Amino acid sequence: HRGDMNMAKQVLIVDDHDGVRKGLSMLFELESGFSVVGEAVDGHDAVEKALQLKPDLILLDLSMPGMNGLQAARAIRPMLPSTSLMLFTLHRDEVTDSAALAAGINAVVSKGEGADTLLNQAHVLLGV
Repeated sequence: HRGDMNMAKQVLIVDDHDGVRKGLSMLFELESGFSVVGEAVDGHDAVEKALQLKPDLILLDLSMPGMNGLQAARAIRPMLPSTSLMLFTLHRDEVTDSAALAAGINAVVSKGEGADTLLNQAHVLLGV
């Protein structure tokens, strides 16, 4: 079924916590229509991998050392205009939402909203 795999939307997971990355990768791998093509540990790594992999969706953690999710989004957005960017954050508020919008992020999901909300949002963004 090689053809089926090609239809899957490619996801890049960015989080500085190993366990969180693994959990999110598993979540998207198990969800039909998605395939995790890479993981990045911080913003710089995210920018590098985004350009290399050109995924359909990049899931960005907001708070990461060095370069955070918003900074990474600002760097990635002009280079990959058609890639969907989702910000995954512990604390969601209006400030974060408007900063995310300004950075070119398509959706913000708080970690408290859980996996279902996250996957639903990804489906909506990518139309899968």
